[in-house]
Amino acid sequence: MADVAKAALATRLRARISADGPMPLEDFWRAAMTDPAGGYYTQGQPIGGDGDFTTAPEISQIFGELIGLWLVDAWDRAGQPSAFALVELGPGRGQLMADVRRAAALAPGFGRACRLILGEASPTLRAAQERRLPGADAIWREDWRQALEAANDLPLFLVANEFLDALPVRQYAFKDRAWRERRVGLNADGDGFVFVLADISQTDAPAPLATLGAPPEGAILEHGAEQAALAAAIAGRIAQHGGAALIVDYGHGSDRLGDSLQALRGGAPADPLDAPGAADITAHVNFQSLIAAALASGAAAWGPVDQGAFLLALGAEARADALKRQATPEAAAEIDRSLRRLLHPLAMGSLFKALAILPPDAPSPAGFQTP
Repeated sequence: MADVAKAALATRLRARISADGPMPLEDFWRAAMTDPAGGYYTQGQPIGGDGDFTTAPEISQIFGELIGLWLVDAWDRAGQPSAFALVELGPGRGQLMADVRRAAALAPGFGRACRLILGEASPTLRAAQERRLPGADAIWREDWRQALEAANDLPLFLVANEFLDALPVRQYAFKDRAWRERRVGLNADGDGFVFVLADISQTDAPAPLATLGAPPEGAILEHGAEQAALAAAIAGRIAQHGGAALIVDYGHGSDRLGDSLQALRGGAPADPLDAPGAADITAHVNFQSLIAAALASGAAAWGPVDQGAFLLALGAEARADALKRQATPEAAAEIDRSLRRLLHPLAMGSLFKALAILPPDAPSPAGFQTP
């Protein structure tokens, strides 16, 4: 049934392009990922052994436990509000939040004050989260806007691990001495999807294009308007109601040119335009744009810092040592392997970065040194 639904999605997208012309990449991406009938996140199991990718919480419990302690520390620094919203965007199979809750149990007041909100588009993953979080007084929302709205006027404590990279971006290519938008069109036979270039007007051009001058021919710029909108919405709520947000994802710390669009299908690289709904599509996060959006919304932004440095500052090695003292030699070796994967610069340690968003007058958060 899933294959039939994905084939029907491709047929609908081809019909739309035939009728209206090439579509923005972000529209194609959004349909491929979240279409109610054939989208990647509405069908199948994207995470874990049977899925296309594995996230840090699935690699080691240390990751989620340290984030749980980071959230408790942020709550304590905020004056231990007696009621707050704990929001996780893209909770996967619930492993991160399960580890967060276990670590946060060291501060009982945190759990009593917490209203848990999970922003999840996948019915399969929502079911997995319910199984992994027994007894959690949680509510589920299908997208990040609904999840933030569910927080109402409570202080917002939020974590988003490998969530923003899945938000659609637009791409622009410098061709024949002008910037043009890369859109999704049809091949000559009309049965497959290809990139085509379209002229853009001054009103449609994203602001970064105006600052880049004349880059090399063929240069590509990615613009994640939805990524920045999410950062702005989080920052606006935190500036007004208090709280703290932690964003961990792979990406770069400043504006730069380059094509980072990628897809995974069956755990292997795939063409992002091939078989919409069958592959996970992502792009690197531009942390500089998140910082700019947060500052413009009245909050403070700290970072980004490399994931490896962040976890080390929170005590990753000490936690690993404590776990190994109670482990068999084989389990201790696995703890070391998992931790190395999270920390080492040639694994996840440098590619993945952490960014914190706090009220403008808040002290520096744990794991961050300079704003």
